[in-house]
Amino acid sequence: MKEYKMRRGEYLEERIPDLEGTVEEMFGPITGTEEFKGSDLFVVGEPSNPVFERIVVGAVEYGSKKDKLAVSFKERDPTELSPEELEAAEEAVSAKNEFLLDATGRDAKARRDSLKRSVEDDPDHDVDA
Repeated sequence: MKEYKMRRGEYLEERIPDLEGTVEEMFGPITGTEEFKGSDLFVVGEPSNPVFERIVVGAVEYGSKKDKLAVSFKERDPTELSPEELEAAEEAVSAKNEFLLDATGRDAKARRDSLKRSVEDDPDHDVDA
């Protein structure tokens, strides 16, 4: 499960007021919920794009801190996909990036840079010389 921050001064509920509807529109019907860090996330058990096996997405609330977007995209093994399903791979990547951009206001490069900074700032990742 990956967690994403919004841009400075922005909030998930402002960027995507109807998260449930947006998830269903982009990925398929929600089939249930799953608990993660005390928050209920939406589960898309049968995504509309055949590349995805399962998607879990939702807001994780942190009390006094800003909410974060938690997402898990479980993708099928490419060797198991038919040629027609493989054609959907580009669309799957596009849908994933479009959703994350809409939700966080950050493009793929900005999200990667943010994840790198969070790992660098994490004291568990310090290396003693």
